[in-house]
Parts: sequence; C-alpha cells; structure tokens
Amino acid sequence: MLTVVQAFDRAPMAEIETDDAAALERKLQAAERAFKDRDGWLKPHQRITILRRLAGLMEGRRDHLALQIAREGGKPLPDAIVETNRAIDGVCNAAEELRNFGGREISMGLSAASEDRWAFTTREPIGIVAAISAFNHPLNLIVHQVAPAIAVGCPVIVKPAATTPLSCLDLLAMVQEAGLPEPWCQSFIPEGNALAEKLATDSRVAFLSFIGSARVGWSLHARLAPGTRSALEHGGAAPAIVDRSADLDKIIEPIVKGGYYHAGQVCVSTQRIYVHRDIAEAFTQRLVTRVDQLRTADPTLTDTEVGPLILPREADRVADWIKEAVSGGAMLATGGERLSETTLQPAVLLDPAPDAKILTQEVFGPVVAVTRYDHLDAAIAQANSLPVAFQASIFAQDIDVALRAANRLDASAVMINDPTAFRTDWMPFAGRKQSGYGTGGIPYTMRDMTQEKMILMRRG
Repeated sequence: MLTVVQAFDRAPMAEIETDDAAALERKLQAAERAFKDRDGWLKPHQRITILRRLAGLMEGRRDHLALQIAREGGKPLPDAIVETNRAIDGVCNAAEELRNFGGREISMGLSAASEDRWAFTTREPIGIVAAISAFNHPLNLIVHQVAPAIAVGCPVIVKPAATTPLSCLDLLAMVQEAGLPEPWCQSFIPEGNALAEKLATDSRVAFLSFIGSARVGWSLHARLAPGTRSALEHGGAAPAIVDRSADLDKIIEPIVKGGYYHAGQVCVSTQRIYVHRDIAEAFTQRLVTRVDQLRTADPTLTDTEVGPLILPREADRVADWIKEAVSGGAMLATGGERLSETTLQPAVLLDPAPDAKILTQEVFGPVVAVTRYDHLDAAIAQANSLPVAFQASIFAQDIDVALRAANRLDASAVMINDPTAFRTDWMPFAGRKQSGYGTGGIPYTMRDMTQEKMILMRRG
C-alpha cells in the first residue's frame, strides 16, 4: 500500500493499492492486445467525442481537482485553480488539433522515373506509450501525456509521481467515464523504482514520455529497448537578465512570479538573475520588499502565494544550499528561515560565489540569486555557462538590447519582459543540452506519438 500525505502538514490523505510485476505484465498485455486489434481502433471522431466528454467531466469537478492539487502537491490554491483550468483547456486542445492533424502530399513527376505516380503520407499511432510523470503539476502534466495519446490512438500506461498520484487516478477514472475502454489508458502505481524502469524499458513500449529529474531521465533513455522513441523533460536553472533600461515598476511582479511560483518547484523557474550594476541597488530593494510580502502558508488557503516543498528532505536540501552560499560569501538579503517541516521563507541571495550550487545546479525551491554585471555579453555568457538550458528572460525597454539577448541566449525560448516560467500548453516546450530531449506541448507531443507512412500509387 502507498500512503499519500498532504505536502504542507504531512497529514495522511489516502491509502492506495500498489501494482506488482504481475500487474504490470497484465497491463502491458492488455495495451498490446488493444493496439494489435486494428479493426478495434477508435475513429478520430470517436476520440474527439471522448476528449470533449472528458473536458466536461473535469469542468464539473474543477473545485475538487484544484483542492486535491493543493493538498497532495502543495501548490497554492489560486495556482492550483489555474492548473486545473489549463488541464481542461489542454484536453480541448488535443481534440481540436485532430481537425488539422494529418499527412501531406509528396511531389511526384519531378523526374522521369517518378512520372505517373501519386504519393501521400498518413499519420499512424506509434504504439504503446509509457508515461512517467512528476509531482509539481500533478494534473496538467498527466494531461500533457494522456490527452495526446488518446487523440492519436495510442494505448498509454501512466506512472504518476508517488507523492501525487491522486490527481492522476481521478483523471483516468474520468477518461473511462468519458467512454475510453480501460486498456487504452491505464495507471501504474509500482511498489518501487525498479518496476517503473521495467515499464519504461519493456520492448513492447514504443514511446517513453518522461517528466522528472535529468539523472533518472537520461538513465532510462540509455536503457530503452531498440526502436523505442522518447521525449524527456528535465529542468534547469533558468536565467533572467535585467538591463538598465528595464522598467522597474513593471518587472518586479513577473520576476517574483517566475521565481517563487509553486515555491520554485518548476523546471523553468527563474533562479539566476543578472542585473546591470547601474540599477542593481534599486532593483534589489524592490525585489526584497515584494518577496517579504509573499504570504507563505497552507496551500489550501485562498490567499496563500507560496506553499511547501514536496518533501521534508527537499526543504533540508534547499536550506543547506542557502547556508552554503552564505558561507561562500553571498549575502542573504531576506528569507531562508524554516517555517515548518516542508516550508521555507522565500529567499533572495546576493552575489553568490560562481561555484555555489545556487548558480550551478537546479535549486527547485523558493530561492533566487541576484548577480551584478557591467556588460550585457558578460551576463549572457554567465547565463549560457551551464550544461542545462531551457527557457530564459530578458527585461529591457531598449529593443536592441532585448533582441541581442534573445538572439544570443542559449535557450529553447526567450521571454522578453515576461518570466522564464511563462508557458501556454500549445506552444513548443523543450529543454536543450542536458535539460531534455524532444519537444513538449500538446500538438508537438501528438506528432511525436505518431509516425508517417507514405503510400504511393502508380497509374495504369
């Protein structure tokens, strides 16, 4: 049995039956049978109908889903409501995408050898999808893995994070209520990590969708069965550059949101802030004032802005990183106090040593580090100095500065005057270098979960 507890106070929420190796085998066999029965595949219009019904069911349980996110994952309720709304919209997005999801014509007659021929492609589901997910968006991340699989007709087996399985189980129950037969969408709650690896590396799995740590993701990627495709979404230490032309009256709020949303437990959370020396003092004063105002409390309360970290050991780690940075010469401008077993006061560190963990590794906690710079290219070089790269920001009113940074930052997306954590669910979302493999986002995942087949016809 798996005991699920509330992230904030560690109070038990539920007891869940776990799956053993025999259960995994039954689920893989069921998914394989469903996929091999080509005559039993649901038609696109049937899949659209199921997805629309699912969105309606989620809409009717919006309040329950949001509160559950806050309880099991620790995300403040206002943000959990936003996540729920995004998840509903993501399901609708997958259904809508099917209207324009298809193949293409391949030109023939361009050489004598290709005369009198007509060729086109279709898109077919790739096969069984193994989806391993993370705790920080326990509903919306599952939607990003499940809705595309349903849309394109892939059977999917979902392993949620052990700390936040309830949102996943609720979603999958609604998927079945919406009319999708169980073999096409199954949960997997293993007794240990070994069984999760067994799922990911099984030769019957055609596609692995992994959201989680780089260490685990790349390890699984190296062990995939020959022919298995994958998409990996890890994390980074997202940089934001603040030029001296930036409007301080407008940028503090988005930077604070980018750094402390979900207590910094976001793969593109703003972590490293590089500020031009000319405005560093004024910027820091405003930043610290706003961070001091953040309400850190029980995430189920409607006015909470920062909630807990997911586990006590994560709070221990982040507190240790803050202490290490201070002992290495950084100034702790505010925060860092332990408020409870899983909760830390949001912190701001000034000018840490270049080798401090807060500047070189993903903190995944409510801390940002502010470093002063004199020249833009030097700040860009620092921002690009890590083996991880995801999203980045440049805050500037000078368009030349903004575009120079946008062109030179090593990132899959550069936000101009918006936080690094900005995302819509239909945009491409991808880690570079060690931060990931492939491209996320509902339409992009749908393409990854299909493969093109060319059909050629010869006249006469």
